[in-house]
Amino acid sequence: MRNLTETLTSAQKAPGHVPYVKLKAWNTIGSLVRLDWSRLYTGGEDDYLHAVTMPADGSLVRVRVTLLADNLKLYRQRVTSPGPGSDFSQWSYTSQYGTLAVACASLGAEVSIFWIKNNREIRQMKSTDYGASWGSPTLLDYSPSTGIYGMAAAYKTNGDIALFYADQTTLYVIKRTGGSWGSSAAWDKSTGNLSGVATVHDGDWHLLVTGQDSSDNYHLWSAIYGDGDEITAGTWSDLKTVARAPSDGDFEYLSVFLDKPDVHRAFFIEKYGGTEAYQRPFWSHNIAQTSFLDNLWREPVPFNLSTGYGLAMAHHGDRAWLTAPYGVWRAKLTIESLDLSDDVISLREDLTTDGGQLEIELRNDDGRYAAPGTGDISLLDIGSELEFSPGYQTTAGNEASDGQFFSLEAYEHTSSPGKTALVLRARDAWHWLGSYRAGHQFRWNHSSDEMNVKEILTFVLSRVGLRLEVKSQSATATGFYPDFTIKPGDQGDAIVSRLLSFIPDVLQMEGAIACLINPQDTDSSDYSYGTGHTIFEGSYLKSALSRNLVEVEGYDPVGEAPIIVSVFDWDEIGRLYQRHKRIDDRNLDTVALSRNRGESYLREAVIVAGGNALRVPVNAGQQLYDVIEITDLRAGLDADKKRVLKIGMVYHPARARYEMRLGLGDV
Repeated sequence: MRNLTETLTSAQKAPGHVPYVKLKAWNTIGSLVRLDWSRLYTGGEDDYLHAVTMPADGSLVRVRVTLLADNLKLYRQRVTSPGPGSDFSQWSYTSQYGTLAVACASLGAEVSIFWIKNNREIRQMKSTDYGASWGSPTLLDYSPSTGIYGMAAAYKTNGDIALFYADQTTLYVIKRTGGSWGSSAAWDKSTGNLSGVATVHDGDWHLLVTGQDSSDNYHLWSAIYGDGDEITAGTWSDLKTVARAPSDGDFEYLSVFLDKPDVHRAFFIEKYGGTEAYQRPFWSHNIAQTSFLDNLWREPVPFNLSTGYGLAMAHHGDRAWLTAPYGVWRAKLTIESLDLSDDVISLREDLTTDGGQLEIELRNDDGRYAAPGTGDISLLDIGSELEFSPGYQTTAGNEASDGQFFSLEAYEHTSSPGKTALVLRARDAWHWLGSYRAGHQFRWNHSSDEMNVKEILTFVLSRVGLRLEVKSQSATATGFYPDFTIKPGDQGDAIVSRLLSFIPDVLQMEGAIACLINPQDTDSSDYSYGTGHTIFEGSYLKSALSRNLVEVEGYDPVGEAPIIVSVFDWDEIGRLYQRHKRIDDRNLDTVALSRNRGESYLREAVIVAGGNALRVPVNAGQQLYDVIEITDLRAGLDADKKRVLKIGMVYHPARARYEMRLGLGDV
């Protein structure tokens, strides 16, 4: 159940209640602002090495390197108040050349440019007035070789700096601590050649790294260089794969950039060498309210550009910026909403355990919704998130439950004599899963325990922008480590269905959160109908189980013998004889795991066997998988417990309808 105030609970039980429906459109996807990029500059500069930073005054400081034919010259630029009318074409030559890699970073008024020359010198140029003037170059150290394929730097809030650079197969870090620079130190990883590095400081130094592993497979990895937050200072976390391509394929990753305006947001290049070849930026972000160490990233999304050297990202205030030597883009970071509540003519919601839909009619008699996505209704467009909150007029005013979020998939203008409307059709996060296709291959637990079912499920949900939240969970969800593979092209809801088949737990979607629930027959009731909350109509069906004998065959790898476990519902077998289901899974290597699997399948059959239905006044807090009590003495029910498996809601004030239909199973 969603949390309801006492006044709202009282209002929905009152015989003379007055409905209230809140409806808003948001410029978000998965609760995060959707960055709608607009291009402010298109220039003729060559596509090559570059970087960007924004100091505290909001100026845009860019650096770029010219091609080898022009001696790899280093240029810088400062635009004091960047915007649509700014001139992004003016560059200042630094008198530096032979540049193999470049990075820049800022903190307050201090701005630093770093580069490595073809004589292996690692140099810094610093400004203390937001990039308006610059000191002379300073020698920091020497790189081991000239095989440099990436460089990145980030300030800590106390003024310390970490500078990272990729020299062939090794990532090095050189730090300024307390105003003094140390020497370059190598990481402790074994890889093939590296091709890019990006970093931000957020408690620790968070990094993305591109390159090959020791078997020459291409990766985009996340990693942390510790500063005492999640990782011990001066140590490295494991490399964790964000994207992967096999060595015998035609894909590779390079030129990665990272920023954190709200969550960690990254741009990198996917290079394809086959037919038709391309070098294209892709972007991704990690999931809100998760740790960088968790490595939970949305499936990378292509960006409409062809480039081999990527897009650098920075932010200041309410704007995010993308840059390349020849281009500048800008997007708003502000989350905005449009209130549609007063214009709702009718509304229908249908929620099931594997999908939810919302259909809304908005009045359009005066043409106010004639052009969605433009002007005052620019926030209402395909892809917008709709927040729907049912409620009532109460003694405290208009009140509604916490919002449910749906993605606007379609809209339709309708016109008939006396009525003109805009019809919105939206879907919940199950539709995201159904639309998702895996872009990379992943495999866990092939030779050792790496991730349990819950952890794999968390990873998969993150690829479509969802965060897993536990309401209750089984021991199997955290204790079972199946050999599990995702192949490119696998469908998201099918992947999740396979994972859920291993455990008795279920998923309930609530906006951008997927809630893990382990339904138990001992669960307490969340709400009661028939005593305070009126029942308009009820039907109560009891049916036979679809299966009453589940036989599970696993495999004992130590004894090299099958494990066969049977789970029975003896009462059902006595009445109907056996209705048999067989499961074969070599992941099940103990009797306990095999029995748990059988019991979960039998438990599912028990829950869905109760085909009950209620028609009631809208309960603003009702959610799927809630346990309710029904008192309907005419049907012989006295505080009988049922579980909510379907929710249908209708709001049609012209017909005085504001009701909910609940599909119920046994507890």
